[in-house]
Amino acid sequence: MHDEQTIGFRDAVEADLPAIINLLADDFLGGGREAAGADDMAAYRTAFGAIEASPDNRLIVACRGERVVGNFQLTFIPGLSFTGGKRAQIEAVRVDSGERGNGIGGQMIQYGIAAARLEKCCLVQLAMNKQRTDTLRFYKRLGFEASHEGFKLML
Repeated sequence: MHDEQTIGFRDAVEADLPAIINLLADDFLGGGREAAGADDMAAYRTAFGAIEASPDNRLIVACRGERVVGNFQLTFIPGLSFTGGKRAQIEAVRVDSGERGNGIGGQMIQYGIAAARLEKCCLVQLAMNKQRTDTLRFYKRLGFEASHEGFKLML
């Protein structure tokens, strides 16, 4: 018998795109930058295809039964610093608004860290919008340090 309380993880498939887009749009920041109209799906499918085709990128979904309740992107970045060490970048972490506070976010990050260890990464890095004050406390509880200042230039 399948336990509906258990959270499972897997690589996303294209059929997950509507659920993932809804997760990305379901907060005060994402609501203004994501578009889920029929005309927009082609751009999302193209991006999904590029992620899926890259050996250094994974789009991971967290599922309760068959329902997608969270997602994040995991990117492996080779580099010269840290004696040629590879980094793992965690991006676009989202949990369904009805599931927040149930530990799913922590499980997702732990899954990403475990995947980074399997890839022999020397560190895991992530960025978060400074407006997400609860998220800062969340990452600190998981052991992340706010050691760097990040910058973005929107194009």
